[in-house]
Amino acid sequence: MRVIFMGTPEFSVPVLEALVAAGHEIACVYCQPPRPAGRGKKERPVPVEARARDMGLEVRHPVSLKSEEAQTDFAALNADVAVVVAYGLILPQAVLDAPAQGCLNIHASLLPRWRGAAPIHRAIMAGDAETGVCIMQMEAGLDTGPVLLREATPIGAEETTGALHDRLSAMGAALITRALEHLPTLVPQPQPETGVSYAAKIDKAEARIDWTRPAEETDRRIRGLSPFPGAWTTQGETRIKLLASKPAEGGGAPGTVLHDPLRVACGEGAVELMRLQRAGGSAQNADEFLRGRLLAPGTVL
Repeated sequence: MRVIFMGTPEFSVPVLEALVAAGHEIACVYCQPPRPAGRGKKERPVPVEARARDMGLEVRHPVSLKSEEAQTDFAALNADVAVVVAYGLILPQAVLDAPAQGCLNIHASLLPRWRGAAPIHRAIMAGDAETGVCIMQMEAGLDTGPVLLREATPIGAEETTGALHDRLSAMGAALITRALEHLPTLVPQPQPETGVSYAAKIDKAEARIDWTRPAEETDRRIRGLSPFPGAWTTQGETRIKLLASKPAEGGGAPGTVLHDPLRVACGEGAVELMRLQRAGGSAQNADEFLRGRLLAPGTVL
């Protein structure tokens, strides 16, 4: 098929690669414009643009698709279908209608649960037992369109957003190629009206750990915010990012470091911290981190 691909972050890259490998013609790649990055804040292409240019594909990154010119340019590509995954711009109705078979979105949740911007983070933070990927026909509403295909997967007890992100990206790549192969025979299934929830964009204010909360909730927050933006706590004036954890036995005043392995008391129970990062340092496993004894037993975070 002749495909317009629309995506921006690393999550979208395996999907683009899978479409090319399956033999589809990529008419054009749409993504967000280059962004300042690194210490020098030099503009750097987003992951999809970098990969698309490596593959010799045409790339466009309009700041909006609302203008008549942008919509005319999009329609002129004469695509069979557009595949959209974490693109980052709202698609006006004229854009949704332009491809002969519409626009298909790859969404990283089991719709209608976790519509919106941060479905992977929210699923882990909420303690969901499973999540998955849906291939959805796009319409004007936020992730409200009928679903063509879905695939579920359990969320591991120690899985972080980073690890789950990579698994769901691979699942989405496989599922969209299957959807395009069987598109004429797929029957769109309207989303049920019950069970709708919204995955609000992650606010950095959510990342500071409140040790008075129960251990299970604290563990889910640590894993759900890893690696970005990263849950954090402080010891004195030192900020420490927490990147991997699991609930553990133990108790004490909330925020108190317990004996090895590195555990911290919560409002109920404790969490074992397995991967940490000091401000300005690199991420370390707990045993490496403890060599500096910054978190000796009895330390209060």
